[in-house]
Amino acid sequence: MRTINFGLIGCGRIGTRHAEEISKTGILKAVCDINSESAESIAKKYFSNVYFSIEDLLSKEKDIDVISICTPNGLHAEHTTKSLRAGFHVLCEKPMAINVMDCKEMIDEAEASHKHLFIVKQNRFNPPIVALRKALTEGKLGKIFSVQLSCFWNRNENYYKNSDWKGTKTLDGGVLYTQFSHFIDLLYWLIGDIKEVSAFTGNFAHKDIIEFEDTGTVIIEFFNGAIGTINFSINSYSKNMEGSITVFGEKGTVKVGGQYLNKLEYQCIQDYEIKDLSEGMGANNYGDYQGSMSNHGEVYKNIVDVLTNNGKIATSGIEGMKTVEIIDKIYSKALLRKSIRGIL
Repeated sequence: MRTINFGLIGCGRIGTRHAEEISKTGILKAVCDINSESAESIAKKYFSNVYFSIEDLLSKEKDIDVISICTPNGLHAEHTTKSLRAGFHVLCEKPMAINVMDCKEMIDEAEASHKHLFIVKQNRFNPPIVALRKALTEGKLGKIFSVQLSCFWNRNENYYKNSDWKGTKTLDGGVLYTQFSHFIDLLYWLIGDIKEVSAFTGNFAHKDIIEFEDTGTVIIEFFNGAIGTINFSINSYSKNMEGSITVFGEKGTVKVGGQYLNKLEYQCIQDYEIKDLSEGMGANNYGDYQGSMSNHGEVYKNIVDVLTNNGKIATSGIEGMKTVEIIDKIYSKALLRKSIRGIL
């Protein structure tokens, strides 16, 4: 099996996580960040070439297979299309982008360039989620009636003060993009596409800190007829509380919970039992706070499988765009409601 060479655009916290996983599955040939200290730190650790301009890296590096995009959300589309146009496959961190048109342009560029576009959705590899997906695919729960998604994490003032882009509309986009897009993806992946939403959002504890909501409640209806709710907040006092999904079907009920959808908390299924789950990985740890389950290694294994063994992409650009479409639908409805009530 040939060794896959990678380039890394964006050397912040998630970029550091990617560099670690790349070193296990391939070679990190080059890194780039406008923050020279961050770029040089990773380059020194992995013996990589270092750049401070994406154009320089894309024009000078000729022996790279895949560019990993780990820049702020609002730059994903620009950096992905430039990398595809330069002739590289691309792995883009979540969210794919923060508007649907950007996603469409990324997909179109991948097709025009005849290159693969991979999207990071590492929560799909959580052992309880894999087991729930298998049960749903095999019809073990029967017709799905309803689903409840709960995302209760903590992101305090220091989290935003320590970043030059988090909390902004143009580069962050909202908590559904940065904190909870994985959870929205799982709704789509497990239950199906969402037909209609009704949404309420508010900023209760982060006024003058972030430019969008810190809390939301959403009612949803899927195209398959199931209904559900999404409750999300970054105001869980002091620390992350819960990330969970509960599915109610005609033949069973399952709840996957924990802080980041990492535990099978409840199951009652007719003539079926989910068992022998592996422990799985811990959460991505960023010092004062935790993120989703740390399954980036599985994402990189999938890239290697696709490029060397003609494997299937775990999360395509089309699937990445569906998450952005659903989030856009939620925010648009919340904005419309506020506009009608004259509170904008």
